[in-house]
Amino acid sequence: MTPGAYLDHAATTPMSAAALAAFVEEAGKAGNASSLHAAGRAARRVVEESREQLAAALGARPSEVIFTSGGTESDNLAIKGIFWGRRSEDTRRTRVLVSAVEHHAVLDPAFWLAGHAGAEIVLLPVDGEGRVDLDALRAELAAHAQETALVSVMLANNEVGTIQPVREVVRIAHQHGVPVHTDAVQAVGQVEVDFAGLGVDALTLTGHKVGGPVGVGALLARRDLPIEAVQHGGGQERGVRSGTLDVPAIRAFAVAAADAATTHTERAAHLAGLRDALVAGVRAAVPDAVLRGPDPATSSGLRLPGSAHFTFPDAEGDSLLYLLDSAGVQASTGSACQAGVPQPSHVLLAMGVPEHEARGALRFSLGVTSTPDDVAALVAALPTVVARAQAAGLVGGGRS
Repeated sequence: MTPGAYLDHAATTPMSAAALAAFVEEAGKAGNASSLHAAGRAARRVVEESREQLAAALGARPSEVIFTSGGTESDNLAIKGIFWGRRSEDTRRTRVLVSAVEHHAVLDPAFWLAGHAGAEIVLLPVDGEGRVDLDALRAELAAHAQETALVSVMLANNEVGTIQPVREVVRIAHQHGVPVHTDAVQAVGQVEVDFAGLGVDALTLTGHKVGGPVGVGALLARRDLPIEAVQHGGGQERGVRSGTLDVPAIRAFAVAAADAATTHTERAAHLAGLRDALVAGVRAAVPDAVLRGPDPATSSGLRLPGSAHFTFPDAEGDSLLYLLDSAGVQASTGSACQAGVPQPSHVLLAMGVPEHEARGALRFSLGVTSTPDDVAALVAALPTVVARAQAAGLVGGGRS
């Protein structure tokens, strides 16, 4: 177990006991799920039963589940695969619409397509709480529906926790015949995730954010969705994603995701209680800290129950992070995928937060193993940590 107060569940979660047991049970067995002998057929049976379990938990058909190595691969497969699939049907379809606050696993492949495949990327603006501007989406599609390959808007933001109006995005896009992808990596286990109910054409999720192992995930994709393979080889997973299937990881992932999805109401209540205590504690300990994203006191249904994101005036996020870590509290400055990159969050900048304020950001994210003691440890350490970080900023000559 990780020592200290672990408040970085948005980066990764510990494996659940059930998922770990499932992983260990399968890891001791031989058998490639693509082999035709008895061991291979047994492995294939585990994969297909896991596919059925995952689909049932997320409101999908088993045939719509494509196993991948995780969220990043699933997002790349969705953005590149749908773009190429749609453009192969109509070469005019070169526009890709993504919200300005997407994870880099969506933004980077989109911009790669712009640099290498003739795509035109449109960043949909968001408001001050990080919610996508639906009027901007309507206007883009009204003017350029025939040229639009796809729309991608995440279900819940990984930094500030804002829940996006994905059903409305789908309604608008489908009026113009444009498919929608959503990155639901942060949402599973905290809010209801129903693939059919959302109406999206493709949905990304991953194992290690829901109590499963690192290195496995899935893309849920409608069977009739035009999608080209990004990875080629043995033709596994509908011919869309080649590669030997990781049977132990897939079973553990399905166990964890099914548990997270079916218990999300209880989890959400647990997390929301801790989050509200954390928000109140941070505001009392550091009165000039600014909560980013929807305020749970007035808009609790518009943000993830386990997410709290603050900016601290005149303090650098990295300094805050290291000082908290020394005090036994583990948090993050934003996406773990961007850790160590000394630049303000693109999410905060898109929300209109000034750059000098965005540099003082910390994300606190809770999970099923979080306790009131974790929150208390943060609140106790924070005043001294913020004071030291602010002093270090002044000694260093302030902000540029």
